[in-house]
Amino acid sequence: MIAYPACNTSNQTKGAVIGATAGAAAGAVLAKDNKAVAIILGAAIGGVAGGVIGHYMDEQAEKIREDLSGAKVERVGEGILITFDSGILFDIDSYELKEETRKNLDKLSVTMNKYDETEIKVLGHTDNTGTAEYNEKLSDKRADAVRTYLVTNNIKSARLSDIGYGETDPIATNETADGRSLNRRVEIVIIADKKLQRAAEKGDVEIDGE
Repeated sequence: MIAYPACNTSNQTKGAVIGATAGAAAGAVLAKDNKAVAIILGAAIGGVAGGVIGHYMDEQAEKIREDLSGAKVERVGEGILITFDSGILFDIDSYELKEETRKNLDKLSVTMNKYDETEIKVLGHTDNTGTAEYNEKLSDKRADAVRTYLVTNNIKSARLSDIGYGETDPIATNETADGRSLNRRVEIVIIADKKLQRAAEKGDVEIDGE
């Protein structure tokens, strides 16, 4: 068990700033068209405690980067954003996880269970091909498939939630094939739970098993 006091690494500083008035205002601009970022910024507590949480997330993000292939892992404020291209996860018009996806999620689950003082949100997205109703249902099913698989890997269901946004949260233009490919994605958002936030306010965040 290791306790981390607040210190001045770059991501910790970003975590602290997010909760400040200026940081929150800037974050609101960033989050305007990005629901994953909005979730992370909305959960931030800021200040010194935000810096402590930032260190906890730095450690976790580094481990996730080592384990995953075909996924983008970003530190945002006091959280982590993992983005999978849906083509890596699923066949076209399918919500059945590919074998390689299962292997990635197996590795991710180990880290999530080690850093267990977090909430995990799975967000499904599509491009605008097809009807909005169909896209919403497909994104729901894909997000649920990822969440369900994580539960089978002993991640407590209380930590997990999922939602499908369909075509409503693009991160690129839908006018090009490349843009549509970027919009077809599943995101995993990792944020501090209440227990971690309380520990961070005391400057005493613990990582079990080390």
